[in-house]
Amino acid sequence: MNNPSLNTHWMPFTPNKGFKASPRMLTGAKGMHWITDDNRQVLDMTAGLWCCNAGHGNPHIAEAIARQARELDYAPCFGFGHPLAFELSERLAHLAPGNLNRVFYTNSGSESVETALKMALAYHHARGEAGRQLFIGRERGYHGVNFGGIAVGGITNNYKAFGQWLPTDHLSHTQDLRRNAFSRGLPLHGGIDMANELEKLIRLHDASRIAAVIIEPISGAGGVLPPPVGYLQRIREICDQHGILLIFDEVICGFGRTGEAFASQTFQVQPDIMTTAKGLTNGAAPMGAVLAGDHVYDAVMEASASGVEFFHGYTYSAHPLACAAAMATLDVYEQDGLYQRGDADGEISQYFERGLHSLKGLPGVIDIRNYSLIAAVEFDAPAGTDIQAMAWEQGLMLRSLGNAIAMSPPLILEKEHVDQTVGILERCIRQHFK
Repeated sequence: MNNPSLNTHWMPFTPNKGFKASPRMLTGAKGMHWITDDNRQVLDMTAGLWCCNAGHGNPHIAEAIARQARELDYAPCFGFGHPLAFELSERLAHLAPGNLNRVFYTNSGSESVETALKMALAYHHARGEAGRQLFIGRERGYHGVNFGGIAVGGITNNYKAFGQWLPTDHLSHTQDLRRNAFSRGLPLHGGIDMANELEKLIRLHDASRIAAVIIEPISGAGGVLPPPVGYLQRIREICDQHGILLIFDEVICGFGRTGEAFASQTFQVQPDIMTTAKGLTNGAAPMGAVLAGDHVYDAVMEASASGVEFFHGYTYSAHPLACAAAMATLDVYEQDGLYQRGDADGEISQYFERGLHSLKGLPGVIDIRNYSLIAAVEFDAPAGTDIQAMAWEQGLMLRSLGNAIAMSPPLILEKEHVDQTVGILERCIRQHFK
């Protein structure tokens, strides 16, 4: 079928009627670029959906998947295993910070979040604190689209039609335009005071009822909000004081986005549980992984004398093809130095930062914020969708976040790509706000 009907595919997070009236079709990708159905090359400044950190079409990853498909295309994971799953687990545990030595496989970031929430509940239940059922998320946080994720998430459109079916409350978001607009790197103001809001929520609900706090080290889909100085450290201190687990959602930040393998290492804050996906396989196969601290795993294991200790899992957990993709992806990150390439003080990150901040003063621009190779430009009106569409026509893919556009380029970004992005973005902003 060279020209399939567009009517049967119900597309996710997409204005379906609008897309089908004016489709944007991708037929190939290589390196930093997409190839469209009309043979245009489009610069990918979003790493797909925050996931293709090593760029597109990497032959080492593609060959690993093909080789695995010929050798072992599927293996059940309930009561059975295959060697690659254990090899990958050892590798991830070695890469992860602190005692995050226990790896549970999922198929997406959404599933990783659901798994992490269940782990937190199971941990407290095993320790005789089954009353800890409530979770603290954050306004504008994004934790996937399953029912647990939309409950702890703080983006209204994601739950308003479905409800919130998990006991939750939310911290305020960390954006402070009055004091922190146009921050380069971490915002300087308000971090400790913002984090201390958690103390108020603990007094409201009582610590004995709270299972975990779940936050993204850098909020992604909620607007690209780097944490103010001291914020994450203070959240960790408060959780420790009250026996509350801290879950870092590193689905976006993980695998090099902040200049180390994980943002928890960059910001030197140790979570009890960490969710990953996206960059784990460079987007080449659906996969997520939850890394739990030894203390979490040990509590759950020791509470069960025999039989299944944790009644949770997925048909495709530790899928052999996904494991092969992940192993090859980690090879590429390590061999090509991609974890370090996003260092906030590194040459390409600094060039990216300077280029974007040169847009300050353009009509409609009220904030530019960045950390390492993740950034957003915010407008005084919901211009994101229009600017994204104009940029696409000029050969640039951006991500619209309503009043802002976001960028999270592959870590193979070069200066020429930054120059192209800044030039197109400036033209589009001037055109929209003329």
